[in-house]
Amino acid sequence: MTWFNRCPRTGRITGIHRASMAPWAFILAGLAACIWYLLRVFPRPARAAYPCMTNTAPLRIAFLAWIAGVLVSALALVKARRAFAQSRWLVFSASVLAAGLCIIVFIGVESRDAGAAFIPMEPAGQVANNPIGEARGIFPGRVVWVHEPEAAAFDGGGNWWDDGNNDQAAADGMVVDMVRVLSGMDAVSSGWDRIFKSFNAFHDRGSAGYAAGERIAIKVNQNNTSSHNDTDQINANPFLVLALLRSLVEDAEVPQDMITVYDASRFITNNIYDKCHAVYPDVIFVDHSGGDGRVQSQYAAGAIDYSVNNGALATGLATCVTEATYLINMAILKGHVGQGITFCAKNMYGMTSIDSNWQNNAHNNFDPDANGNPRYMTFTDWMAHGDMGEKTLLWMLDAIYPTEGLAGVPADRWNMAPFNGHWPASILASQDGVAVDSVGLDFFRMRWPGAPDMEYADQYLHEAALADAPPSGTVYDPDGDGPADSLGAHEHWNNETDRQYSRNLGTGDGIELVYVGPEGYADLDVDTDTDTDVDADTDADADSDVDGDSDADGDSDADGDSDVDGDADGDSDSEQLSGGGLVDEGCHCAVTGRKSASLLRLIGSLF
Repeated sequence: MTWFNRCPRTGRITGIHRASMAPWAFILAGLAACIWYLLRVFPRPARAAYPCMTNTAPLRIAFLAWIAGVLVSALALVKARRAFAQSRWLVFSASVLAAGLCIIVFIGVESRDAGAAFIPMEPAGQVANNPIGEARGIFPGRVVWVHEPEAAAFDGGGNWWDDGNNDQAAADGMVVDMVRVLSGMDAVSSGWDRIFKSFNAFHDRGSAGYAAGERIAIKVNQNNTSSHNDTDQINANPFLVLALLRSLVEDAEVPQDMITVYDASRFITNNIYDKCHAVYPDVIFVDHSGGDGRVQSQYAAGAIDYSVNNGALATGLATCVTEATYLINMAILKGHVGQGITFCAKNMYGMTSIDSNWQNNAHNNFDPDANGNPRYMTFTDWMAHGDMGEKTLLWMLDAIYPTEGLAGVPADRWNMAPFNGHWPASILASQDGVAVDSVGLDFFRMRWPGAPDMEYADQYLHEAALADAPPSGTVYDPDGDGPADSLGAHEHWNNETDRQYSRNLGTGDGIELVYVGPEGYADLDVDTDTDTDVDADTDADADSDVDGDSDADGDSDADGDSDVDGDADGDSDSEQLSGGGLVDEGCHCAVTGRKSASLLRLIGSLF
């Protein structure tokens, strides 16, 4: 075999003979693909579905087929040689035939699969119930959808945020149910404690709950503000902000002065400040200018070290964020030209050192690729940052008055069930930031399928779910502490009527959507059964229930604890189900865990 090209006159080596190197390149690449698969997938079998694994599968299969072909054909030829010496012609013929078939099959596999080693990513958002990434949370991938029509009564008169157009008790009850169902605990105080403990355990800080001296910063979306004066444009809902503060102070027992409500790049308007300050005067409010009781935002310079050269994009981070132990991200369900949506991930832009005038700020790598080609996404860097996404205890989407565009007055009621011509009057919440934005996008597309830039609006979610091996190949490490792991689970629901995800259907380890309606837990088709599974286990008739008969109206009993089942018994039920769910009289909210793929399945997938 000729390894090098030589000058015919001098005999000097002039280069590598590429044709001779091709077989060795194939062997080395195939071996590397197999080793990489074992190193990545063996610790976490869910990674077998990652694009880097599926894209290299043909090369891996071709290499394994080559190994098998060499071994089988070699054994067959040895057998043929012995049979020839012993004049066993039938065995000799069969052995030669077997060796020949192995060689032919190998050549066919190699020529067919090696050339198909790179498979283009499917268009984002087009495949239902195809989960990617690793779900997070007490109940991994759980997204709680709380729907309370009484929370929104705006009829076009006055301002959407006026007291007469909203119901504070309804908003309070929505937060109560959100915490209970997200945590699987009946008492709200126990629910918060479990959320804190699970968050700390996930981040290797032990299993402790909230501790004295720990700060919590709540990022609200005040994008459509230019001063402290109120505006009719869509911004953070004052009633929902107060409801969250009430639960943190009264239920989680977080001291008021340890809580900060902020939008560092915009303004905390009077409708929020006055309502909340009147009840909790020691809560701190931070915004761009300060004054009128607000604190002016300060920044830690250079706190964000983007994973790529991100041009002039802001790198400073608000100190109320860097000094906090926990963050709560309260975004709004609304659209945005270019990016398609502006949910929890985009809401983190207001943590950075940007100007209050959006025209003075860079927006590098916000928009998905127009053709859906994998690319680096800034939002994924924020979700992976240790002081941003990785510090976020709770991800919330305010869908009480969602809007198709970035700004404007709420104007679009939703005709589909269960809204039936009313405002959505909902919140979506999760411990998994990728999952909650994924569900929010499905709802948004259902209502506004023709909104601008929808086709690849979830590209940042593909990158985030697969952050440890993203389609773009980017090494996401925005704070220099090592490459990111998967940041959560991403998938799309099965259809706009049933709205079920892989954990609801019992078909995968992606998202579980749990609906809490005005009558308590209900099927996603708003059927009020009394059989109340809220897990991903599937009944004999393949109907995965997420319903029940518990009230979700936030009514309080004698001890201030609103029972999930509407049973005002005057006591504080804090028992936890063996399955991790809620049980009080008729309400059953049990979650069935799922084991990772077995070693046998892992080995089998190599072939």
